[in-house]
Amino acid sequence: MPPPPADHWPPGLPRTLAAPHANVFRNLEASAARHPRKPFTVYYDTPLSYGQALSEAERIAAFLEQRCGVRPGDRVLLCLQNSPQWALAFYGILRANAVVVPVNPMNRVEELRHCVNDSGARVAIAAQDLLPQLRPLLADGADGTGLRHVLVATYSDHLRGPTELRVPDFVRAPREPLGDHPALTAWADALAAGLTPGPLTTGPDGLCAMPYTSGTTGLPKGCMHTHRSVMATLVGGARWFGTTPDTVCLAVLPFFHVTGLSGSLNGPLYAGATLVVLSRWDREAAAHCMQRYGVTVWQAIATMVIDFLAQPDLERFDLSRLGCVRGGGAAMPDALAARLKALTGRDYIEGYGMTEAMGATHINPPHRPKPQCLGLPVFEVDARVIDPETGAERPVGETGEIVLRGPQVMQGYWRQPQATAQAFIEIGGQRFLRTGDLGHVDEEGYFFMTDRLKRMINASGYKVWPAEVEALMYHHPAIQEACVIAARDARRGETVKALVVLRPGQRGRVSEQDLIDWAHGRMAAYKSPRIVEFVASLPRSGSGKVMWRELQEQQAARDAAAPP
Repeated sequence: MPPPPADHWPPGLPRTLAAPHANVFRNLEASAARHPRKPFTVYYDTPLSYGQALSEAERIAAFLEQRCGVRPGDRVLLCLQNSPQWALAFYGILRANAVVVPVNPMNRVEELRHCVNDSGARVAIAAQDLLPQLRPLLADGADGTGLRHVLVATYSDHLRGPTELRVPDFVRAPREPLGDHPALTAWADALAAGLTPGPLTTGPDGLCAMPYTSGTTGLPKGCMHTHRSVMATLVGGARWFGTTPDTVCLAVLPFFHVTGLSGSLNGPLYAGATLVVLSRWDREAAAHCMQRYGVTVWQAIATMVIDFLAQPDLERFDLSRLGCVRGGGAAMPDALAARLKALTGRDYIEGYGMTEAMGATHINPPHRPKPQCLGLPVFEVDARVIDPETGAERPVGETGEIVLRGPQVMQGYWRQPQATAQAFIEIGGQRFLRTGDLGHVDEEGYFFMTDRLKRMINASGYKVWPAEVEALMYHHPAIQEACVIAARDARRGETVKALVVLRPGQRGRVSEQDLIDWAHGRMAAYKSPRIVEFVASLPRSGSGKVMWRELQEQQAARDAAAPP
């Protein structure tokens, strides 16, 4: 596919990306050398300088090597909420020439067991409040599997001054005694050992990180990313948005997820920016931090923006320094984007990416974004829309599967050659990643997502794309969130059902039938929801995405159990 017209590309940016050919840890070294006293993180009003961060990460690396037996290429599990220790652990693992396995801190024992056993990790860095989920995974010597050492971090170790912000209880909790278990060591004790790491030997083509896919189909799979692919995404994002040492980023997207890892941690660190970190999303704390620290960039998902805009008296906060609000994961409904712009004067800059590509492969140009749009393929990304059955390229405007290749694409799935082979398709002798997402490209080179490949409702022969219906429903003033799924219908085969979360105070003022009638008057009859069900909340993954598959499976089970 030809590149987009030159006037749509961000002004002044080259088409190619000159990312460092180095271990990602070198970025922390470089930023610490340039800005040793500058705040790297601000955590509930406690700053941590780049110089302090480098020193702490190196001591963690040395402890991993010399006391935990971590060798080059070993996988190390990382299980914490957003915090300075998350960032320091990530870079400490890299400094030890090891591979980071970031996992969702909401995972329970069996979910963590899969990650430990599948990755072969024998060492973990975890928060003390998550230790109960890891204790059952400590090696017992019976079969040689399990964790042999866990480095236990306490969030409150990085709270060194008073704060007026609302601090979660698990963050305030003091350090707890670990007992005499030989596999457990407190983070503070690892630092106090004062060890010096050995040489940094892993180069750009060595494994850097192995995030796991969400596991919505089958067990989660580890995506093998080299330092080169991780570097491509983090540098690309920093260049695209013009991140500088003066940038102040509100880091509230989870670091374990590639969007937060690349855009809210690694990219800003590369540029020497400051990260204002919250361990848990809190809309009021976020607004206070924006005002107090002059936040210039907020990377968010639509659900955060929905909640942020819903808080009372939001106008009392000074958000004038906020120059960019960006994100992805799900399209931002027009109505919400309009509210955001009315408050801040800023467009919501949407992007698109996936775990297999370490984050963004498409981003809207900040000077010329399009609503509910994936954006343009970023530096050196070749993206196309193909017929998912034949592999033939689709013309402009026609829907097909989005496939792509670029420097940020994974090597493959860890120890799963068959799944890796299925994830790629060869086109013209080149290997393209199959995203599983349906979309189209317009005449200006912008990509739009229609839906997931298999997320389609067939109502009387008409194809209904749930994401489109959801976006339309957001225009109703009583709707806070909506998820559209298929329900069985004796006449139509499938019909459209909407699960709706109402705004506070709207229950009793609007009925399900009111919304059905409203929708019927605003969209084509075949796509208008015939069923509306009010729910208190929608299930979410660790990265904040609505788990529509879970809702669809529940509905399918109910339909199967109902009499014909």
